[in-house]
Amino acid sequence: MKIAFFGSSLVSAYWNGACTYYRGIVRALNDRGHRVAFYEPDAFDRQAHRDIDNPEWAEVFVYEPSDERAVRKVVADAAAGAEVIVKASGVGVYDAVLEEAVAECEGPAVRIFWDVDAPATLASMEADAASPLRELIGRYDLVFTYGGGQPVIDRYETLGARACVPVYNALDPETHHPAPPRPELACDLAFLGNRLPDREARVEEFFFRAVEALPQRSFLLGGNGWEERAAGLGNVRYLGHVAPGDHNALNRSALAVLNVSRESMAANGWSPATRVFEAAGAGACLITDEWAGIEEFLAPGEEVLVARDGEEVAQLLSDLDPERAAAIGEAALERVLAEHTYDRRAEQVETILEGVPAP
Repeated sequence: MKIAFFGSSLVSAYWNGACTYYRGIVRALNDRGHRVAFYEPDAFDRQAHRDIDNPEWAEVFVYEPSDERAVRKVVADAAAGAEVIVKASGVGVYDAVLEEAVAECEGPAVRIFWDVDAPATLASMEADAASPLRELIGRYDLVFTYGGGQPVIDRYETLGARACVPVYNALDPETHHPAPPRPELACDLAFLGNRLPDREARVEEFFFRAVEALPQRSFLLGGNGWEERAAGLGNVRYLGHVAPGDHNALNRSALAVLNVSRESMAANGWSPATRVFEAAGAGACLITDEWAGIEEFLAPGEEVLVARDGEEVAQLLSDLDPERAAAIGEAALERVLAEHTYDRRAEQVETILEGVPAP
């Protein structure tokens, strides 16, 4: 199949949390014989912060989001040669225009809305009966979501979606895998995540509360936006933006790696973040905040450690020794390689698309 995919960015992870997910899905689809053309806007300084060149496994088109007419033309040109056309949520510029243009595409292409932040998108649509996307969602042939399980499926179908299928985050073992630890990244607990409004309070609870409880332990913090918060904390080293190519070493250099879900995803459940599979794929010992459905991906106490608050993060870290951390990391790696790779997700997408009649 020829797939035209409109997303935030495939080539830059800069302020772009969905990047690893896009890369995993697109690369796996390519490996299964499908051709993906990925369309991303020149926005938010991402092109200046590329961390990969245009890959062999996708065609990348960077367009100038200069005005509505120009954006609609890019969509029309993309749809003309595609069998499937995808609009992902959170492109960041002209999202409403893209959503309308893709939903109204004429021709044989199957139209998909691919939601990489379903709980937040749904909350926005449910709060506004006049939401443009709410009016359009029934015109898409299919909704894929980054996660969310049955609660998200039910909510999308209530809003008129013809069908909704979660396509969860996963592991690309060629990208994320065990790597030699690096001394400059050694620490007791590492957390990597951009500072975002619906994550900040949870990071305060799960990360900074543990930092305060364990002044004798060492912590590493990566991601954009934490400069002021990390300043003056003697047991925290702040790295700023960490390029994806350094994630494996970071995950392997820490005694444990922390995952903190965004508020909307934690409240909904069944929304494992990209970091969960990155850490597991590197064989790292993962401590995650508690959310419904975690046991469907990793076994608590055996393949992942689960904390209800920052106090429990501190206690888990205090009780952890290198031998147990290694055992948990190895078990997690075995589980994700067996059940949670992007090849599995691409096979799922392929099967679903083969059963969707063209408009």
